[in-house]
Amino acid sequence: MKQLLLLWGLLALTLTTQAAPAPADSLNPGQQAYIDSVHATLHYQTGHITLPNALGSINVPAGFRYLDAKQSERVLTKLWGNPNGESLGMLFPVAQGPLDDNGWAFVVEYDPSGYVQDDDAADIDYDDLLKEMQNDTEEANEEREKDGYGRVLLVGWAAKPFYDAKLNVLHWAKELRFSTSPENTLNYNVRLLGRRGVLNLNAVGSMGQLPEIRRSIPALITSVEFAKGQQYADFDPKLDEVAAYGIGGLVAGKVLAKVGAFALLAKFWKVIIALVAGGWTAIRRFFGGKTAEE
Repeated sequence: MKQLLLLWGLLALTLTTQAAPAPADSLNPGQQAYIDSVHATLHYQTGHITLPNALGSINVPAGFRYLDAKQSERVLTKLWGNPNGESLGMLFPVAQGPLDDNGWAFVVEYDPSGYVQDDDAADIDYDDLLKEMQNDTEEANEEREKDGYGRVLLVGWAAKPFYDAKLNVLHWAKELRFSTSPENTLNYNVRLLGRRGVLNLNAVGSMGQLPEIRRSIPALITSVEFAKGQQYADFDPKLDEVAAYGIGGLVAGKVLAKVGAFALLAKFWKVIIALVAGGWTAIRRFFGGKTAEE
């Protein structure tokens, strides 16, 4: 989804914001050369990766490659248009780069908000929780529109929340509809619970990519782990803080203060639409280039 919109911006010299993304085979040699040159500057890793701040590690699963935190910040802010690109890195499918058509990736983040108690997991009615989240999303739309963003509709679960009590891992997916988009958006969330916080892995794509992303979840879950002393079982009630929410709060996202993929996607849409309206000059400025006049 992000990449489709970026290509839209690159190709939209004469398009309006109502136009559909141009097909990949319509790229001219100069545009394709630019995309290839960007991809050539990215240096991926495989194998065992130690996450920043010694939080944990990733044994990069087969079919994926890891982009470190510094390069991921560039992708998130410069290439995908998010105002906040802070992360611990990204996991890309080996056959896809950040500017490829229909590309996607997991963004790895850490939320140090405390030990999340999981004793509510078995009692949650996720259908009722969905209705509550839909109402909250609708109530927030007025504020979103005041801030210059379009409305958002939480269509439903693309994958119903599931909590693995043995691995202390929660994952679910939402189907979203943005008023500025002709197609629905997939937001897939994975949460690994730790002693003092949660490792967040978020993927944003199109609904058609749900089977592909869903197939990657089992290998992804087993590939990421907290460092010794930081794992869920290491919690010490005498030393460690307890989070202000449980499993239901993680899914609903009410208490989380950090900007997640849901909010980032909305801001990305605004940036790209501004580029489409502004034409080539705005696009060059966005990527740090200069126009002929400058």
